[in-house]
Amino acid sequence: MAKSKVAVAKTSPETVLEDYHNLLRLAEVESFLAKDKVTILKDNISWHYPFPGANTTPWQLEGTIQSLKKLGFGQVVAVENETVVTNAPKGDRLNKYSGIFKKHDIEVKFNFSNDFKWVKFEPKGELLALPKIYKHGIYLPEFFFDKNILHLPTLKCHIYTTTTGAMKNAFGGLLTTKRHYTHTWIHETLVDLLTIQKKIHSGVFAVMDGTTAGNGPGPRTMKPEIKDFILASADSVAIDAVAAKMMGFDPMSIKYIRLAHERGLGKGKIEEIEVLGEDISQVNFGFSVGDNMASRVGDLLWFSPLRIFQRLFFRTPLVYIFVFGSAFYHDRFWWPVKGKKVFKEWSETKWGKLFQRY
Repeated sequence: MAKSKVAVAKTSPETVLEDYHNLLRLAEVESFLAKDKVTILKDNISWHYPFPGANTTPWQLEGTIQSLKKLGFGQVVAVENETVVTNAPKGDRLNKYSGIFKKHDIEVKFNFSNDFKWVKFEPKGELLALPKIYKHGIYLPEFFFDKNILHLPTLKCHIYTTTTGAMKNAFGGLLTTKRHYTHTWIHETLVDLLTIQKKIHSGVFAVMDGTTAGNGPGPRTMKPEIKDFILASADSVAIDAVAAKMMGFDPMSIKYIRLAHERGLGKGKIEEIEVLGEDISQVNFGFSVGDNMASRVGDLLWFSPLRIFQRLFFRTPLVYIFVFGSAFYHDRFWWPVKGKKVFKEWSETKWGKLFQRY
């Protein structure tokens, strides 16, 4: 049985752009993405504020764009989405993407703008959760069909899924603004999204940045730790499994990885993955997820017996109470009280200084 390949490299601020190019070549990006198709860059803005470890890094974005151009790929387009706690245009600006898009002449589209048409997707019985959640139909952005998708996640923990990476990066781009309906079945949803991607895209690839990794209750309120790693693979399951292993978790104990492996969507067992480049056999960051206010509320409403009230809380105007609460907690409390200080301290590190130069 052929093993999936995940390329892993150590990097530095001085060499990171060239290291990304070498990484994509090592992961054989040209074998998995069609050069004559449009390539969608799906960056990861977990938070519009530039919290280290939470979002696609500017060097990850620029290194990937430069590599695609060097390798002769055609049109490259960035697609952004928004969530209840993120403002995509603000995120582009604060995370230094806007200048990179302009420098490399990359068109940016917002998937909830009037430019996007959402079309009904008819599953053929392979999906685990989405048909039950969206009883009136699953709607996807028409723009995504018959195009390559290249995900740009970061290496970090997540309060609901333990880790988050290539598979969860599709959560924002493919689902509508009602994607919060899926949280109780989040692991099954991520598997469904990968199933859908394999049907609608001409190719799927992921480039993950772990130069600063996120330890703790991610995807936002984390402890950033400098690790200097970057990863790439055409197997979304395998790259998430390798990242989980590096963070100190057993990949097959994480439900979305195990389910995807069992359904043949990729490799979740480390012994079935060939790691190219860096030897990570002894790498263990010792990360743990922990809790924050958002996870405690979520655990009650998404996963406890109180979830029977979901329709009342999240499918009526009452949902705006939770939208306000999340935005207030992250933007008005955690960022000014804790996040700004962490960002300022990180700004004095080698990666923080590179960020400031963008």
